[in-house]
Amino acid sequence: MIKKILIANRGEIACRVIKTAKLMGIKTVAVYSDADKNALHVSMADEAVHIGGSPASESYLDVDKILAAVKSTGADAVHPGYGFLSENKAFALKLKSENIVFIGPNVVAIEAMGDKIASKKLALEAGVSCVPGHMGLIEDADEAVKIANKVGYPVMIKASAGGGGKGMRVAYTDEEAREGFASSKNEAKSAFGDDRIFIEKFIEGPRHIEIQVLGDKHGNIIHLNERECSIQRRNQKVIEEAPSPFLDEATRSKMGAEAIALAAIVDYDSAGTVEFIVDKDKNFYFLEMNTRLQVEHPVTELITGVDLVEQMIRVASGEKLKLKQTDIAINGWAIESRIYAEDPYRNFLPSIGRLKRYRPPVEGETADGAIVRNDTGVQEGGEISMYYDPMIAKLCTWGSDRGVARQAMKRALDNFEINGVGHNIPFLSAVYEHDRFMRGDLTTNYIAEEFEGGFDGHPLNPGHARAIASCCTLMAQFVAARAATASGILPGHARSVPRRVIVDVGERTYDITTEKTNGLYLVTSTEEGNDKAAIELEISSGWSPGQSLVKAIIDNKDFVFAAKPIPQGFNVYYRGSTVEVNVRTPRNAELAKLMPEKTLPDTSNLLLCPMPGVIVSILVAQGDEVQDGQALAVVEAMKMENTLRAEKKAVVSKINAGVGDNLAVDAVIMEFGV
Repeated sequence: MIKKILIANRGEIACRVIKTAKLMGIKTVAVYSDADKNALHVSMADEAVHIGGSPASESYLDVDKILAAVKSTGADAVHPGYGFLSENKAFALKLKSENIVFIGPNVVAIEAMGDKIASKKLALEAGVSCVPGHMGLIEDADEAVKIANKVGYPVMIKASAGGGGKGMRVAYTDEEAREGFASSKNEAKSAFGDDRIFIEKFIEGPRHIEIQVLGDKHGNIIHLNERECSIQRRNQKVIEEAPSPFLDEATRSKMGAEAIALAAIVDYDSAGTVEFIVDKDKNFYFLEMNTRLQVEHPVTELITGVDLVEQMIRVASGEKLKLKQTDIAINGWAIESRIYAEDPYRNFLPSIGRLKRYRPPVEGETADGAIVRNDTGVQEGGEISMYYDPMIAKLCTWGSDRGVARQAMKRALDNFEINGVGHNIPFLSAVYEHDRFMRGDLTTNYIAEEFEGGFDGHPLNPGHARAIASCCTLMAQFVAARAATASGILPGHARSVPRRVIVDVGERTYDITTEKTNGLYLVTSTEEGNDKAAIELEISSGWSPGQSLVKAIIDNKDFVFAAKPIPQGFNVYYRGSTVEVNVRTPRNAELAKLMPEKTLPDTSNLLLCPMPGVIVSILVAQGDEVQDGQALAVVEAMKMENTLRAEKKAVVSKINAGVGDNLAVDAVIMEFGV
């Protein structure tokens, strides 16, 4: 058995591997860059080795530095996690030449399946259904356009060595094919050191469903059912679940058999994933095989009870699989939410900075028998760096069925506190409230179709609005009571705490009174413009000023939301809704109606940098007339290129940034005139 594992990775996957290794009694070694010197995985491991600068090319992608760390610590095995060197044939060969165990598949499998073109050919040989496309390499944009027209729009332009949504673009026109070819090629070279590109037919409205496979070095291969990963943005998965709400047993069995057939053709001997796209009629087509552990593997572990990291370690040590296909069942339902440092209100653009507050929900079994699991690689006070993927955590819930798992996820997201960086929890919460998600009516176009024009929040329903108004009334009273106690120390400075207030929750207004009886608060509210009788809510809460998470019990049911104080009230964040709540005395409410509204500055004649990033290219010159939708500049952040476009016809009057410049959020890139 392996005695010491060096994890050639960072973040949550490094922490995940360390946890299983410790349970198995195996020592662990972490490696870290300058940016990660205080990272969680560094403190969790038994040993840690510094391997270089913050850019991945100077640290996590440097094979020689990783190998030197292995030798200096006496590690006899390396787990590559996912990304970085996990599917790098040269790295696996180098380890083999040094008699170091690579905890992953054999080199033949890595090479064959890691090359998207070669893997398509092998899939056809194995009898696996494949998407039509051009399997040869593409030299330039002109050739890409010719091939796209031959295959037929829309097409998917993909990096041969790609993965994780990088190096992928969908094109519907010749112009988009040219732009997509250039961007995919640049991203592929930056992320994988391999800029080869191919093109295949893009199946519109598909579901993304993948099969988890597991093989050993003795010819045994099984599958562990499927995961559905259809909710994506920019080809990056956001929500995954197992099993799929779409598949039937017959389709599941066929997909599993084809996945095993593909794995067998390369003698697959580790954990891996065969990805398919599935159309509305349950026809499925091979997409790619990932010869590594997948980000979303926890949902498979939750429904099968199989620790995939443990199995990878045992297989790499030469052990036979003790599991047979008949041992693999589907127990309950699991859902994973990828929590990213990104701003859903700004088209999901990355956010960087320090985690001033990081309080995930409590892990383990909940009162209704559900399970909460949080795989993370960060801690409070840590930094979300511009150099790496912006993932903060993978929050998972398990339930006896999909409904229980969904409700558990909603509660877990309610209780997840993150301050200091933008994050996508509001968006995730909104998805779980959405009727289409509840029906399981999902495709890879879900986000584009349901949030056309971007995410701008989820509307509060009347019951939630009233509950928030009632809670904020009590919170304002708690704040006033504290102030009254403090000011009462000086004679003549005591302050009263109003029991009747007027509360605005967005566009809704409530007249609210409170009464405390037997340790509980009886809150009576009447909504302005609503002829219905006043409604009473019985509320208890241990909230105190300074806490950002409000936990209350309303009529014996839990109610949790986040809040930040503002003058005369709070900004409240609840399940995708962001609303300003003003709590005023009746007199102050009358005066507030007379106040002029603030106007925002006009930035329509400016191109602002939407995220911290580096200018890759400026596509126009001063004096150029640009059209609505025309590409103006390309900004790279978190290894992804983002094309910034004109929002209207205008003339470029001034360019304030150049190629290679590092820009902050809202930095002015260029200015426009008429």
